[in-house]
Amino acid sequence: MKPVNNLAETRTPDGSRFSLHEHDGEFFLKLNGLQLMSTTSTLSERLLADYACPEDPASGLLAPKRVLIGGLGLGYSMKRVLELVGPGADVVVAELLPEVVKWNREFLEHINGHLIDDPRVTIFQGDVYECIRQAADGEIPTWDAILLDTDNGPTSLVQPQNHQIYGRKGTAAIWHSLTPGGRAAFWAATREPAFESRLRRDGFRTEWHAAQAHERAKRAAHRVYVGERPIDATGDRAPARFAPPPAKKDSRPKRFRRSKPPL
Repeated sequence: MKPVNNLAETRTPDGSRFSLHEHDGEFFLKLNGLQLMSTTSTLSERLLADYACPEDPASGLLAPKRVLIGGLGLGYSMKRVLELVGPGADVVVAELLPEVVKWNREFLEHINGHLIDDPRVTIFQGDVYECIRQAADGEIPTWDAILLDTDNGPTSLVQPQNHQIYGRKGTAAIWHSLTPGGRAAFWAATREPAFESRLRRDGFRTEWHAAQAHERAKRAAHRVYVGERPIDATGDRAPARFAPPPAKKDSRPKRFRRSKPPL
């Protein structure tokens, strides 16, 4: 049996151990020894992008121009978003741990790490909630799409501080941070009916989709919940879904960092 190679390790702000491993050509991210994601199971991460960034020109549904991704991980959601959006899109990836960006360059460049240098991509080193809050407060333009895969879901939290995203205050901030007609997609390890109800109470149009971990999986163990901010009070969709951001605002989140290759 081939050995497991422990490639790198860091600590999260609360002291948890976050690590990258390789085995037989596949890569794994773990938190305190618990596997969070791997290159063997990427379908649900890609579906997260599909449901957040749908496009149907015939019905006036346009590809989003401003996209926020919560967490870089192994880069599969970022890769799929870049396949879906246009050449002029602005894709901000909020990553709390600078080491994760470094690992993508050093160990995962051949997977998705090279996409960090796509001109549409910017890296915000910090909490994704800060990008949401700034848009909700009018400090930066609103988002057309938000992808959140920052934990195991709204209730199966590995990091308790992520409750600020999935709690009542967080979902309200997400609603205000979205462009009318914009979508937020939430990855969940399992069914979250109470969370879907909260989204509806906050004014979102909601839907959920079963998601397999990988194409050959016999059952769809995971869920992707989608909340769409209606165009108006009745939820009618306008022909032009995404309005251009106000020119007077800086589109970058404060403390924004554009990722550059190390010298």
